[in-house]
Amino acid sequence: MRAAVPSQTQLTARVKGALRTDHASRTRSKPSATTARPTAPSATTAPPTARSSTTSPSTVDPKIIGGTETTIATAPWMAQLWYYDDKGTSDTTDDVGFFCGGSVVSPTKILTAAHCVKGYDWHANGTIVTGTSQLPTDNSDGSVDLHGGTVSGVWRQWNHPSFNSTTVDNDIAVLTLPNPVSAKPINITTSNDASSYTAGTKATLYGWGRTSSTSGDISQTLRTATLPMVSDATCSSTYTTNFVAGHMVCAGTPATGSDSGTVAACNGDSGGPLIVGGKIVGVVSWGVENCVASGSYSVFTKVSTYVGAAYPRLDDTNLSGDANADLFVRRASDNSGFEYDSKGTSFGTRIPWGSYSDKNVILQTDLNRDGYQDQIIRRASTGAVYWRHYIPASNSWATTMVFGNWSTRTQIVAPGDVTGDALPDLLSVTASGTLYIYPGMGNGTFGSPVAVSSGWNQYNRLLGHGDFTGDGKADLIARSSSNSYVYVYPGTGKSGSGAFGTRIHVRTWGQFNAFDTVGDITGDGRADLVARTPAGTLYLYPGTGKATSDIFSTPVTIGTGWQQYNLFG
Repeated sequence: MRAAVPSQTQLTARVKGALRTDHASRTRSKPSATTARPTAPSATTAPPTARSSTTSPSTVDPKIIGGTETTIATAPWMAQLWYYDDKGTSDTTDDVGFFCGGSVVSPTKILTAAHCVKGYDWHANGTIVTGTSQLPTDNSDGSVDLHGGTVSGVWRQWNHPSFNSTTVDNDIAVLTLPNPVSAKPINITTSNDASSYTAGTKATLYGWGRTSSTSGDISQTLRTATLPMVSDATCSSTYTTNFVAGHMVCAGTPATGSDSGTVAACNGDSGGPLIVGGKIVGVVSWGVENCVASGSYSVFTKVSTYVGAAYPRLDDTNLSGDANADLFVRRASDNSGFEYDSKGTSFGTRIPWGSYSDKNVILQTDLNRDGYQDQIIRRASTGAVYWRHYIPASNSWATTMVFGNWSTRTQIVAPGDVTGDALPDLLSVTASGTLYIYPGMGNGTFGSPVAVSSGWNQYNRLLGHGDFTGDGKADLIARSSSNSYVYVYPGTGKSGSGAFGTRIHVRTWGQFNAFDTVGDITGDGRADLVARTPAGTLYLYPGTGKATSDIFSTPVTIGTGWQQYNLFG
């Protein structure tokens, strides 16, 4: 699908030279103040293209034709994605500008289509508008009316590494904002969701795309439409080899050949969501040119297939801001903390963080989903547990006590979102061996604890951060005290006794005395693990996303000398 090129009138009236983005320079301890710069999509250039229903590339565009206007209250997570690059020249013929839709899936994350992202520098040239159903308009004094919306820049971008711009396969991407937005996020569906894709299931589409096959204008107001899901067999029959079952899904009724009687996505809707049961099941991807060819359907990325790849991008907060999870350690000799930035399969030169005395737990997480990594710290002297988090506005850190005396808790884990509400949770094991979930509230506080089960003191290591099994749910790694068996407990996205599935024996690791799981260290979209021998050799075990004994691939030797550290984040 191609993102729409709005008309010259729309662009000059709504966006030209007016929207400003805040491209923050994100660092560990001193994220800089945001720097504003003007951006403006241009109507004179070609947008990204995706393929049509033919085998050759074509200018194919998704829109909502046959939909109705709606308010932002019905879809508060909707986002406008504006891109403009003047190439640094006064010649407008080489300008690149286009518009796509997207969804706020966490306070700093926008889910969209890869064909809207790959090959474009969104950090330099992108603008995100959230919190409004209206596209920007010009005021009489030349200023821009955002109609209550909020403008954000883009900090970094990710598209599926296997995205194919010719076949438009694996068409999914995530943009990370430099600061959280207030728009209410929407969850993506789960990897085991089959019912949402059953033929005939009613799905809801949202977007600002074209409303007519005979006009290139996109809609000034957010629109919505209801589409029935279509079977893979029907899609395959319609589009033959261009439709990739399992990666794509169709929705709608057969187009009539004209605007009349057709309800479909079109130009400008690219990257927007298809919703079933309050969750994103599809991302607007491609269709036929002008969107109404007789018998055609709108085609969407099948989100359930890509949960394993997308989830780490939603929970990828790290210390350096490069999308690879980094390592935090404390030196035993003087209690100094250090940051080791991931280089994929190695770590860079350590960065000092100062004293971390009187601590016996340090965990890396992001409880408020603001994109800056937090720490959960337990003081050795009192057992009190604190949330340490960065405050961008004052360029400072705040420390807030979240629990009193937890000195008898044998394990504390910050695995991410366990309960399926897109908010990071905390786990702990009591002295008697009962595992509790403390549901995160998204602001550094927690709801009432919910018991999972007893018997967890059989493990001398309990850890996790992210999705090890590739299903988009946070998992746990546990090592037995008696025989050093290592198990993965697959997360189910539920709370209480059903929070984790049956454990799977994946390794026997008696040779290690320290472990850490901080997320996706290698940058391949899978949660990884590091393990240290008593002699001080550190190994990286890259995750495979498999819920079997093949959960980790061949280990990579990081180096020696790591016995000097007595706490890992």
